[in-house]
Amino acid sequence: MKIPIIYENNDIIVVDKPANLLVHPVKDEKNTLINYFPKAKLVHRLDKDTSGLLLLAKNEKTFNWLKSQFSAAAKSYGGSAEAFGEGGKNRPVKKKYLALVHGKLKDKKGIITKTISKSRKRGGSQTTAPIGKRRQAITRYKILKEFPNYALLEVVPETGRTHQIRVHLASIGHPITGDEKYKFKRQAKIENLKRQFLHANYLRFSLSNNKVIELESELPQDLKLVLENL
Repeated sequence: MKIPIIYENNDIIVVDKPANLLVHPVKDEKNTLINYFPKAKLVHRLDKDTSGLLLLAKNEKTFNWLKSQFSAAAKSYGGSAEAFGEGGKNRPVKKKYLALVHGKLKDKKGIITKTISKSRKRGGSQTTAPIGKRRQAITRYKILKEFPNYALLEVVPETGRTHQIRVHLASIGHPITGDEKYKFKRQAKIENLKRQFLHANYLRFSLSNNKVIELESELPQDLKLVLENL
């Protein structure tokens, strides 16, 4: 598998991760993203079936610097949705995703602030129900385009919980199309969509010399075709 490199210097690599690729072995899988870059360290992660921009560090010093930015982003602004500001303009790290969801949303943009905890179900599921330790999670969204029975969203996670975007959108009644884990019963399927429609299309962070890196990724061809068919 060819992994496109979007940006690289002596300290970092930013790749455009394809869908259907684990970033790190869960058991003893050999075909994972980290196997392609064995000397690099993952700064953050994407789900197997989520495509898009992923940041890796080439050395321990850079890894610690970047990891501290992601940690600061998750803990900043006192934990309130209002304190995050409009899209987190002053935050050290910013990520954006494109997601196609089911249904017609009431509002053109919104903020989801439901806490997330582990589900009792097996398979690594998460839930917004009060089960186990609850962790704060904040997700912003806005509608980019509407279709009959679907909407294309720009989604900005202000925190980095496991499956956060998928869980939050499902919790407000608009699960991501193609998401088998958090789908609703009798949910309509889109022809030729083989995975969840979720793509990490934007990433901004700063290097240790305070240089700001800002990168974008086009929607993959399989997801473009879904929109064209809609």
